[in-house]
Amino acid sequence: MESANQMLGALRPFMVYFGLVMLVVITMLTLSWLLGQHQSRPAKNYPYESGIVSVGSANFRISVHFYITAILFIIFDLEVVFLFAWAVAVRENGWAGFVEITVFIGILTAALIYLWRIGALDWRTQTQRRQLRTLQGRGGVTNIDPDRGERT
Repeated sequence: MESANQMLGALRPFMVYFGLVMLVVITMLTLSWLLGQHQSRPAKNYPYESGIVSVGSANFRISVHFYITAILFIIFDLEVVFLFAWAVAVRENGWAGFVEITVFIGILTAALIYLWRIGALDWRTQTQRRQLRTLQGRGGVTNIDPDRGERT
């Protein structure tokens, strides 16, 4: 019986804190209900952002290139966290740490070159790539007359 009293004594500050938190929450909800407006106006349920009423639908398609760019940014941004952690402990790591970070940066560089070669960093659509191939001449020179806007 005595251990139960000790346990309740140890929990007493937590129970007091919990009771005070519940009192504050109930008081805030009650006051907001009592002091708040009870009228419903047509503009009340309109979605807005920064005080501007939205126009159009929120359901629109976004090109997958935006997602790929975001994912690549996150991946390479997280690698900077590892580089920063290595830089903080560079003296303690010695030559072994230098070799490890060199291999790490080499793998990152190889991944970036691979992504560049497969075209993951190119935002052009298939149609734009096809048009670009027909417009480019030898050496990558674009065959468009800038004055007339047509092929030469």
